[in-house]
Amino acid sequence: MEYKYEIHCHTKNVSRCGNLDVEELIQKYKEAGYSGIVLTDHYSPMTFDLPDFFNKKKAIDHYLRAYRVAKKYNDDNFTVLLGMELRFYATVNDYLVYGITEEMLYELPFLLPLYINKASKMLRERGCLFLQAHPFRKLITRANPKYLDGVEVFNGKAEKEANENSEKWANEINTPIKTSGSDCHRESGVGLGGIITKEPIKTNDDLIRILKNGDFKLIKNQK
Repeated sequence: MEYKYEIHCHTKNVSRCGNLDVEELIQKYKEAGYSGIVLTDHYSPMTFDLPDFFNKKKAIDHYLRAYRVAKKYNDDNFTVLLGMELRFYATVNDYLVYGITEEMLYELPFLLPLYINKASKMLRERGCLFLQAHPFRKLITRANPKYLDGVEVFNGKAEKEANENSEKWANEINTPIKTSGSDCHRESGVGLGGIITKEPIKTNDDLIRILKNGDFKLIKNQK
């Protein structure tokens, strides 16, 4: 048996560019035959209102709104895990974080001013994976591979050439993890990407282990 998982998607509850409520998102992925999703809402300067920058707890409470609704759909037939698409101050690069937990977000300092060197170190020390998302999107620069665990080589919102360049670069730097994600913001983005596994993913530990051992296939439904 095979299982399909979306590992890059957004909700309008948290990501201002999102068009699907978290409950709509989950329903659409169930209808598309997926076994679960990793919610990677934007953790960026655009995510938070100005007062949130002075109250980390309030900011994290806001960031976790969609995930806390989504958790009630986590059952034997569908998995919901917490992830993140991280963008630092005054940058346009995006990074996917897997293995993050609610507790970790409250314990860590506010991530936006840390930038890649400190944030990557802190997150990876806590067992998270740190990947560059859509590295050939316009205006984005490729990160120093020493800060990365992997590269998103297929992105549902990216052009074919950009995805091809992402995979080529990932091969050049010999990155250990290559992933695919729909980068879903609206219904038309459901099911464009993700991973197919031979075993179910139920926890962050399952996700990290499977991504590290490479025992998965990529979903690549290029528009």
